[in-house]
Amino acid sequence: MLSSIAHRLVPAFGSLTVTTDAEDGGGPAPGSIVAANHTSLFDPALVLAALRRLGVEPVVMATAGLWRIPGLGAVLAREGHVPVYRRSPRAGEALDGAREALAAGRCVLIYGEGGLPERGDSGEAAPERFRLGIARLARESGAAVVPLGQAGARRVSSGGAGKQVAGLLTAPGRRPALHVHVGRPVTLAGDPVTAAEQARRAVTDAWRTAVERLGGTVHPSV
Repeated sequence: MLSSIAHRLVPAFGSLTVTTDAEDGGGPAPGSIVAANHTSLFDPALVLAALRRLGVEPVVMATAGLWRIPGLGAVLAREGHVPVYRRSPRAGEALDGAREALAAGRCVLIYGEGGLPERGDSGEAAPERFRLGIARLARESGAAVVPLGQAGARRVSSGGAGKQVAGLLTAPGRRPALHVHVGRPVTLAGDPVTAAEQARRAVTDAWRTAVERLGGTVHPSV
């Protein structure tokens, strides 16, 4: 249901294009961890819409607070999405749920940064340091990580609450360009810190491609 809603919703807010490094032009293989950069409250919809175009409807690892929203929480639970209890004794439960989804052949969407950047502008920036959960999940499940980079979501919604609302209200008229690029799967190796950094670099490369597809440039050192 979430992927279907995103598929219908996103085109109303901007012009979405999707590319992939897969030789067959398809999406991530079943049982893959999809790691995406997180820049805006709008980008989960953007990512879900892009993956649906590629024939993938993932299980999403998302903040547990969403499960407390009437109606939405029931939908999230019914569809098998995984609540993340950040900074809580229950934090480990998210990895258990994600492993079960991967074992069942579902793709799992994870945001390695674990939160949004504290920025008010609408510009692009490289992914920040990844938390270690993605390394643990990849090691314990044996799943490959498929890096996904998105660009343009901050043109729809970014900054403080007022600016975000204004962005959403004006986006249908502005029609900002949005792009998602899916890279080749990588197998994480090494200790958790090294593996998490490997994942971050792969997502950064996919994000760089997305930015360039929108006509932007990324400093070579990023």
